[in-house]
Amino acid sequence: MKHVLFLYALIVAPLLALAQKPVPIKPRILISTDIGGTDPDDNQSMTHFLMYSNLFNTEGLVSSPSYGDGTKQEILRMIDLYEKDLPKLSQHVKDYPTPDALRSVCKQGRHGAAPFKGYATSTEGSDWIIKCANKKSDQPLWVLVWGGLEDVAQALHDAPEIQSKIKVYWIGGPNKKWSANSYAYIVKNFPNLWFIEANGSYNGFFSNHEVSNSLDPRTYYDRYIRAAGHLGKDFKSYYKGNVKMGDTPSLFYVMDGDPNNPFRESWGGSFEKFTHSPRTIYHRITTLTDTVKVYSIVEIHLKGPKVDVPADSACFTMAVKAKIGEQKWPGYYLGDGNYVILYIPKQAETLSYTLTSTIPGFSNQDGKLVVNNIWPGKLEADDYKLGPNWYTDKTDPALFIGFQQGAKTVFKWRNAALLDWAKRWSWLY
Repeated sequence: MKHVLFLYALIVAPLLALAQKPVPIKPRILISTDIGGTDPDDNQSMTHFLMYSNLFNTEGLVSSPSYGDGTKQEILRMIDLYEKDLPKLSQHVKDYPTPDALRSVCKQGRHGAAPFKGYATSTEGSDWIIKCANKKSDQPLWVLVWGGLEDVAQALHDAPEIQSKIKVYWIGGPNKKWSANSYAYIVKNFPNLWFIEANGSYNGFFSNHEVSNSLDPRTYYDRYIRAAGHLGKDFKSYYKGNVKMGDTPSLFYVMDGDPNNPFRESWGGSFEKFTHSPRTIYHRITTLTDTVKVYSIVEIHLKGPKVDVPADSACFTMAVKAKIGEQKWPGYYLGDGNYVILYIPKQAETLSYTLTSTIPGFSNQDGKLVVNNIWPGKLEADDYKLGPNWYTDKTDPALFIGFQQGAKTVFKWRNAALLDWAKRWSWLY
């Protein structure tokens, strides 16, 4: 008997301590995703969402590809797979949403990044965000952003009153790079928004560090999914079944405990307030003497030829040479010979870039920039000041995994979350 109790204390009790905690009220959620674009982790996260969709009042599934060619057709394709697996899932849980109910809230958002001002024209997706946010409800609408912020920024621009009706959990990090203009627009104009900016914490869910002490995402498919159901067979198409699912912590956050408290421990991470969004403004090409903070807004202004093109037109290119290869961003004309570009680095490194344009008289130039691993750091003169409800990854160095800030606040729950999901996969065998 003592041996059995010892095993219970060693194995079972720790998992119970990390068990999912009931959410007080089934949350209203709207997911904005760049599914079908360049990163297939959104497909993996969509699979997870569909298998847990009984836990949410799902009001929107918006295709918002700020980068890549994703469309709502990819969301609809995933719902088709869910429909085929629903008979087996429903044998265990009775309140799954119908496939048609999910299809009815699929909307197409903006393709591509917003211009420098941060918004452009309304889309089916941005209009749907407004419609859902303005529903009469005692609950906020949780907007879970798995890609860029373009449709959220557009909705806020078109209907500023929704600022007090939505709560945003954004998987930032690399998504900030592709959504710099919309992000800058939101932090500048809507400082009183309720907003979680997860730039590093989400990495704890798929990090390969410390795998000896946790389930390994690289072997999870063969151990637990094993082509179960139509969703399981499809899952193998993404990263060969290696579990990445970088957006899933946003779902964990609203399905574990009270999401109105970002300081709590939860499967989706634990966060702290930040009072300013770092920004550095240059009126010249940068050099190796210039250092900026990771995830911060870098705003470069240049003088050039006066041209007869509309203000906020994309007219030059910044090609950044980084560890992962060359990537390109558009720069914009502000009028009267003034040019500008926003760039947001996603990790500490030394960057080299080239600015080029087909505009006659525009001087092609090379620059460099040093990025440190400090976020958000101390307040600087050009930073955007934020209201009382902005939250981000915990800055405690003990919670880093590698250079990913706050990642251990998600990593510590990974076993519990994956084992819970394994139960649902077993329903599809």
